[in-house]
Amino acid sequence: MQTIRVKTPSTDGAGRERTGPGRDLSPLLAGAATAAAAAGALLALTGSSFVLRGPLTLFFLLGAPACAVAAGLRGLDPLGRVLASLAGAVVLDMLVAQGMLAVHRWSVRGGLLAVAALSSLVLLLVMLGRARGRTARRRGL
Repeated sequence: MQTIRVKTPSTDGAGRERTGPGRDLSPLLAGAATAAAAAGALLALTGSSFVLRGPLTLFFLLGAPACAVAAGLRGLDPLGRVLASLAGAVVLDMLVAQGMLAVHRWSVRGGLLAVAALSSLVLLLVMLGRARGRTARRRGL
């Protein structure tokens, strides 16, 4: 009788990781998206007249809060997580714009910095919550 083994996507039949064209590109795409968002923020903050400043800045304004919100939505299925995180990003951007307009302090640089600060704060709170949950599980609480 012959044994048939099922090959997993990340390994060949012998358990070795594949390095060929079928490897996972998620980390590469995440790094490229992060670089594009950082370039957009940098171009907008420096006031450059580069052609792609607008699209890259918009990518930052949607991507930074969306990633922060998505980090807190681990229990959802992938499509629901994407839609909820994009909706959260739009809400956060609108709240920043509305708040800055209400106090008559609107500026492009200020808006970018406020979105970056709030996104970082949301991500930090999610990470602290995960660390606290892990600590509570270790103690048996």
